Amino acid sequence: MKILLTGSGGMLGKNVVEHRKYLNYEFYTPSSNELNLLVKDQIVEYLNKNRIEFIVHCAGLVGGILVNSKNSFEFFSKNLLMGMNIINAATLCDVRQILNLGSSCMYPKDYKHPLKEEYILNAPLEPTNEGYALAKISVAKMCEYACMQYGYEYKTLIPCNLYGKWDKFEEHVSHLLPAIIKKVHDAKLNSKTVEIWGDGMARRELMYAEDCADAIFFAIENFHRLPLYTNIGLGYDYSINEYYSIVADIIGYKGKFFHDLTKLVGMKQKLLDITKISQLGWKPFYSLEVGIGKTYDFYLNRINNE
Repeated sequence: MKILLTGSGGMLGKNVVEHRKYLNYEFYTPSSNELNLLVKDQIVEYLNKNRIEFIVHCAGLVGGILVNSKNSFEFFSKNLLMGMNIINAATLCDVRQILNLGSSCMYPKDYKHPLKEEYILNAPLEPTNEGYALAKISVAKMCEYACMQYGYEYKTLIPCNLYGKWDKFEEHVSHLLPAIIKKVHDAKLNSKTVEIWGDGMARRELMYAEDCADAIFFAIENFHRLPLYTNIGLGYDYSINEYYSIVADIIGYKGKFFHDLTKLVGMKQKLLDITKISQLGWKPFYSLEVGIGKTYDFYLNRINNE
């Protein structure tokens, strides 16, 4: 089967490419220079030329809470346009199967937990990443409408927050776990205290990206059984303070922490209900400690080779 993987240069895309089942399929992994997802005609030409049968849509403009809150226009417009172009091009080229990657940001702010797939659009979104969330919801809805109107199989996986190899560790663009790793590592080297945004009581469900890549291959193999929307996660979460403590233990940091209560914290909790994917027979493999350890090794290797 010929599969187009968008976003193959991103964290999740690279984990898909490195997965043990990658060679079981004929993947096409164009860079943004080879295929501009903001231009629909280019996608149509690419799909027809390569006779693509299946699309895994991982591409997206992503970032941490600060960059998200300051760039809502770009996060909304670019993610929406990419998704719309992929779906419209696929319908024009009769590509009948799409696996679209959503985000737990699609769920309402401070809503009932764990978050079930049917809760999408039930209440207002978290303001700090509303633009990104609205784009993701709109693309998922387009997939749903294509199924209803044209009989295609366009389905959406909704992973919890991810971390792992190929993550971004740079300040102001990193997500939670890589930001914690960098801050604690730097504090250990420089004998400094570590700043935690907010009171650290907000809770997050974090999954190692290699597990999400495995879930993608499971979804491909079981595509007909997959619901229109399927959460992918661990089914349990930790507080921000607990993540800092676990990372400190792994890195060997013995210093102190302090809380900056003026900083953005986002949603109080984003725990996904994973009943549907569990009933289909998939579960994550990596423990938090193993995943953080592997991610820290990747970070050390990166900075040692810069």
